[in-house]
Amino acid sequence: MLAKRVGRQLWNKKDMAHDLFGINGKALELRSQRMGLLASNIANAATPGYKAKDIDFTAALKTAEGGTDVSTAAERSTLYRVPVMPSLDGNTVELQNEQLAFSENAVGYAATLQFIRARVDTVTRALKGD
Repeated sequence: MLAKRVGRQLWNKKDMAHDLFGINGKALELRSQRMGLLASNIANAATPGYKAKDIDFTAALKTAEGGTDVSTAAERSTLYRVPVMPSLDGNTVELQNEQLAFSENAVGYAATLQFIRARVDTVTRALKGD
């Protein structure tokens, strides 16, 4: 991690990113990790014995905001899905539910990314003096 002393405070890139993006940077990372997990569930819909997992986004974000690393927060908030209709082969993926969760997460990802882009544009304009 890049860090340097500025005045009496230690400055690093992680702190700067949090100052610029607030909770949205962490939310974007969590949504990205969740998207990967949901994509894995969808890809394994026909794999016998595969157990579908998901990240409890709200719990993970709360944990990450408490100072825990985003990856660790996601790992601690990952749960196995309990299927409504268990399959005979032990696979717990319910394709429609996974596709719905993936779509909802993708919309949240896009909205978070749009907010971050707007924030970057605002900071860029401020630095240019526009």
